Amino acid sequence: MSTEKSEQLFEKAKTLFPGGVNSPVRAFGSVGGTPRFITKGKGSRVWDADGNEYIDFCGSWGPLILGHANEKIENAIIETVKNGPSFGAPTLQENDLADLILSNHKYVERIRFVSSGTEAVMSAIRLARGYTGRNKIIKFEGCYHGHVDSLLVKAGSGLVTFGNSSSAGVPKSFVDETIVIALNDEEAVKAAFEEHKDEIAAVIIEPIPANNGLLLQDGKFLRALREICSDENALLIFDEVISGFRVGFEGATGLYDIKPDIITLGKIIGGGMPVGAFAASEKIMNSIAPLGPVYQAGTLSGNPVAMAAGKAALEQLLEPDFYTAMKKKTRKLVSAVLEHIEEKEYKVRMFSIGSIYWIAFTDRPSIRSSSEIDPESMNIYRKFYHSLLNNGFYIGPSGYEVGFVNAAHTEEELAEAARIINLSLDVALA
Repeated sequence: MSTEKSEQLFEKAKTLFPGGVNSPVRAFGSVGGTPRFITKGKGSRVWDADGNEYIDFCGSWGPLILGHANEKIENAIIETVKNGPSFGAPTLQENDLADLILSNHKYVERIRFVSSGTEAVMSAIRLARGYTGRNKIIKFEGCYHGHVDSLLVKAGSGLVTFGNSSSAGVPKSFVDETIVIALNDEEAVKAAFEEHKDEIAAVIIEPIPANNGLLLQDGKFLRALREICSDENALLIFDEVISGFRVGFEGATGLYDIKPDIITLGKIIGGGMPVGAFAASEKIMNSIAPLGPVYQAGTLSGNPVAMAAGKAALEQLLEPDFYTAMKKKTRKLVSAVLEHIEEKEYKVRMFSIGSIYWIAFTDRPSIRSSSEIDPESMNIYRKFYHSLLNNGFYIGPSGYEVGFVNAAHTEEELAEAARIINLSLDVALA
């Protein structure tokens, strides 16, 4: 597979951007080699600058659940942008998208649009602190919530501990307001509330952690978080930037039937355009300006082009049996790979939920926390990844990233994808 043009473009990019990229994982640092510069996507496939064609399971990191250049989304974008791409004023499009979401999501009553998932989380944290009058936040090791200062934190030592910054430039005073706990540890959460009585504003979690592997949680743990937060008058925040509209229209919230106090959303609700949102009850959201004292604003919030794209996308997700069909597609892919793994007796697991999957080089029957991921397995993943790429299978360049099945994947493509995965497992584990 030729990569000459991508190599040239990457060399040029290094003279323009830090590390040659505008988001770190794109630099291929985890897997080595040359990042593919993508020039086109259509349906389930993408093409790079050298003309190489791939079946895509990255889907712009999840939002393209309908595939690339979906016709209805494309038409909505074109028609809307003809009237102007941005006004910084109220528009019909933001009303339409909000009404569509709130009318079909029984767990929230009011929503505020922003421009990214990170911005949604940042605003949700500020809202939680303003609403409760408290400062401290509990987060979980292995959950990623965007590059928010107080959440770019990794675990310190001990059961209940303030975290350590995982990025330069984050003041210690910010980190000191964040308590980091291992996933799936109910007793540690209780201990944190006992130690910091009436200081904790919120607990934030990805109910389906999918940024550091696919760390599927026991519903019992999530329900325990709801109960603890209610007892302690703290807010429960579900970060559904990935799981929202991906495992069901109401996301993990609907799947587990657990009502958090605030939900953060992103990716899919823009149909591929930059967008995010946070949503909650009317009572909590009334704390947001201009009604309340918690300030949040954005010139591009509710951008009409992104709103129109999101409405065109979500309307398709509401079609009968959409999510049933997506689960069936994913099950087909996963079953074909698991059959090969079992036949070869490989120490490999493939975890999935909805249309999300993750391959882990381990013999553990389940992985619920980041500490259970073997860092050495990433050496195997590098070989696996490049075999996938060279055989026309595109996915995020890190063994900690998940894969996404989309509605444009055909039965034949899923069978071909399974064949490539199985071939690449043989190469990596030879």
